[in-house]
Amino acid sequence: MDAGPMRLQCGRHTLNLDIPVVMGVLNVTPDSFSDGGRFTELPAALAQAERLAGEGAVIIDVGGESTRPGAASVDVDEELRRVIPVIERLVDRLAVPVSVDTSKPEVMRAAIAAGASMINDVTALRAPGAIDAVAVSDVALCLMHMQGEPGTMQKEPRYKDVLAEVRDFLRSRVICCVEAGISVSRLVIDPGFGFGKTLEHNLELLRRLPELAADGYPLMAGLSRKSMIGKLTGRADGERLGGSLALATLAVLAGARIVRAHDVAPTVDAIRIVAAMGGLRGGS
Repeated sequence: MDAGPMRLQCGRHTLNLDIPVVMGVLNVTPDSFSDGGRFTELPAALAQAERLAGEGAVIIDVGGESTRPGAASVDVDEELRRVIPVIERLVDRLAVPVSVDTSKPEVMRAAIAAGASMINDVTALRAPGAIDAVAVSDVALCLMHMQGEPGTMQKEPRYKDVLAEVRDFLRSRVICCVEAGISVSRLVIDPGFGFGKTLEHNLELLRRLPELAADGYPLMAGLSRKSMIGKLTGRADGERLGGSLALATLAVLAGARIVRAHDVAPTVDAIRIVAAMGGLRGGS
């Protein structure tokens, strides 16, 4: 695709991705790997979202079901109970788009009705009815690659060529969306670091990320506090800021346009410094 400005239609918002932006993570779950249980109560969730937006997050991603390795599934009613009140209030309070991290069509529909501007789906809209749930809306859609499902995805993941297989999968999901009438201006792709990948797979994906970015779709990278940092550094969950910033920097240098992060302020600073040095890859 030819170089040029990169814009993402995101509900009533249009995001300029010529310079990479940060998506702030807001987990309203009791069992997420890094911050589970901290923001399950509505006041705490709202305060955290406002803090993330104040630190420079351009999108707030609300998750009501943990997708960490080995995580148990959550039923629809419980996920709706966790995320919809938060989304409804954030849409009124914040000037930035609110995303929902879900794979369930019922949650997608309810979140869009509540004002969400983005659906971030680790299964790339593969659930029956998922594409239908979002096609008639104007929300942005993040399509992520995952081998297997959260409960089993880290049990011996295998690839012949991890980048080629991830790329082919994401291309096929983009085609499915376009055939359903979804504009490419609404689509983001995510290689799914840590989702059915070994440390070696993750490092290979990061090294070859420019090949995936070359397809021209906005690329999201979620590397914040991931277990690969622990494997490389020996650091526990709460001690991975340095590793997270290093990976975020490498990702944006390789072409990522959205960085999903728990620690927003330092990640924003890192991206601004990279941008000021002129080291970012060109548009789509």
